[in-house]
Amino acid sequence: MKRTCLSIILAAGEGTRMRSARSKVLHTVAGLPLVGHAAAAAVSAGAERLALVTGRDAGDVEKAVAALHPDAKFYHQAERLGTAHAVLAAGAELDHGFDDVLVLFGDTPLLLPETLLSARAALAEGAAVAVLGFHTANPGSYGRLILQNGQLTAIREFKDASDEEKQIGFCNGGIMALAGAHAARLLRSIGNANSKGEYYLTDIVELAHAEGLRVTALEASETELLGVNTPVELAEAEARWQARRREEFMFAGVSMMDPASVFLAYDTQIAAGCRLEPNIVFGPGVSVGENTSIRAFCHIEGASIADNVEIGPFARLRPGTKLADNTKVGNFCETKNASVETGAKINHLSYIGDARIGAGANVGAGTITCNYDGVLKHFTDIGAGAFVGSNSALVAPLSIGDGAYIASGSVVTLDVPADALAIGRGQQVIKPDRGRAIRERNLAAKAAKMAASGK
Repeated sequence: MKRTCLSIILAAGEGTRMRSARSKVLHTVAGLPLVGHAAAAAVSAGAERLALVTGRDAGDVEKAVAALHPDAKFYHQAERLGTAHAVLAAGAELDHGFDDVLVLFGDTPLLLPETLLSARAALAEGAAVAVLGFHTANPGSYGRLILQNGQLTAIREFKDASDEEKQIGFCNGGIMALAGAHAARLLRSIGNANSKGEYYLTDIVELAHAEGLRVTALEASETELLGVNTPVELAEAEARWQARRREEFMFAGVSMMDPASVFLAYDTQIAAGCRLEPNIVFGPGVSVGENTSIRAFCHIEGASIADNVEIGPFARLRPGTKLADNTKVGNFCETKNASVETGAKINHLSYIGDARIGAGANVGAGTITCNYDGVLKHFTDIGAGAFVGSNSALVAPLSIGDGAYIASGSVVTLDVPADALAIGRGQQVIKPDRGRAIRERNLAAKAAKMAASGK
């Protein structure tokens, strides 16, 4: 029978050490708030319900999480009296009879669902409490995991640890899995007889052990349990997350010329066979199909890219961009809310916003869609097989029919029928020998100026 799971995420952390005006859990890694990473790991590990305990900036934290997980429940910890006190702020959730209870922190963006699943597996095998720990060469002020005969008997906070206990290298990662049958009783039994007078979640280990319940410690990597408290740790978490995700993509068949210069978002999707040159930034909401080539110095956000597409170098794809198979958006081009259909090309130095480019159409260099009138945005529709000459300004709202031609240098303000030629520029005038006369006049003026200055 499938085990049910509740995850309580403690997201009441202050942002003072971040030197920030906002809660630390709202700072982002890969474009996703730290608390969003914790929630995603819990859901991926099978949590049917999320309960978040908030403190500072509660409204903003709730808004950010609700946008990702609309069914999440929120509880406010008005007075901060320790981690067990924070968990019990969501104590009503414990009475719903979940088999497993995962207790996470909102500042651990590198936690993997697989690790949480291993903790849940320990509960399924009979443990009442499973604690995630890690080994490190510099244990510093971390709490220590104390084991006897392979069983976890206590977690000792550093400030309460004896000199002998401080020599232990197995450190508390803070994350726990609790058997639902015991969680509420054990949590409500925790006292505050410690140096700070707080209710420590870590005391649940000794309480469970005293009842003869099985308590186990599981080892995870130090990287995975990294908590973010400072801008330095935030940058470290970003770097580690990016390195891990790049490696996953490369093992899946994505080629990266210089992996360290490619930056991914939390939801970036890239299919096998894609080739990424250096210095590419993916914002949220990007999917890339098979065998697509993204050349150097591109920024892509909110874009859907199909198979066999060529992008860049120096291209910017903004939200709402949709590139169909075998399309091209070349160097120094920008697109926004633009649908580029199969085989169409926007080769260089163009801005295409609020537009459709029909299949097989060609947009010449320097072309722009004039989509904004200072108040409203307007749409440009370019038909299949149309040819837009270089340096054209297409003033929306505008429709250009299938197979139409736009002469280079045109300002087009009226709809163009299919297969028609549109010329929207001043008439060229030729005046024989006038060029030589202008040149001679200018040279004479220059010579007079130099003579007057004594040069």
